[in-house]
Amino acid sequence: MRHACNVSCPACLACVACVAVCLVTPRAAAAQQHAPSGAPVARVASAPPAATAADGGRKDTPDAPPLVAEYRLGPGDKLRIEVYRDTQLSQSVQVRPDGKVTLPLVGDLEASGRTPVELRDAVTRALKEYMNNPVVTVIVVEATATSAYVIGGVNHPGAVSLQGNLTVLQALALAGGLTDFADRKNIRILRKGAAGVHSIPFNYNEAVKGSSASVYLRAGDTVVIPD
Repeated sequence: MRHACNVSCPACLACVACVAVCLVTPRAAAAQQHAPSGAPVARVASAPPAATAADGGRKDTPDAPPLVAEYRLGPGDKLRIEVYRDTQLSQSVQVRPDGKVTLPLVGDLEASGRTPVELRDAVTRALKEYMNNPVVTVIVVEATATSAYVIGGVNHPGAVSLQGNLTVLQALALAGGLTDFADRKNIRILRKGAAGVHSIPFNYNEAVKGSSASVYLRAGDTVVIPD
């Protein structure tokens, strides 16, 4: 004899609710686990993990400028230029005050302002006219301290020694800092190159905020601060 179900029967209502929960819950879980990879899935946005003591509290910035610039040759630097298996072409030279070095067959080459790798490539190109596949190595035997110059709206204008890599901000600090009336947005770095002297703009306000890349000085640079 079958029991006649009545919507007002508490026992029947409890039974129906239990069966519904048991059927819906496993199916929902299974659907979530086996959802196709292309189906949209709701995600909760979360903040990036904070820096921990393990990484020193450092926050990586992909556009951060390099901390150290490549060394560039200057007058007075002593070099050893090795040409593989050619003792006559291999020479110990010193960069002259005019920024050049002299090599057999090649003659005068501009060295000042170049990195050792750039000078190596220049020597290699020049030697290709006289030999096949020259292998050249440039070694900096002794680096001579060179100077840059800061003039205009600083408290102590004059020469600053380029011991290692020196940024414009560091040079301004060595020159006693900017004066009250210095034009901080229109500083210029005058740099001599193969094509002549060119001017590099420098904004002090942006540099101290860290919103611009560090500018490294080279031997013979002149930093001009309008006032």
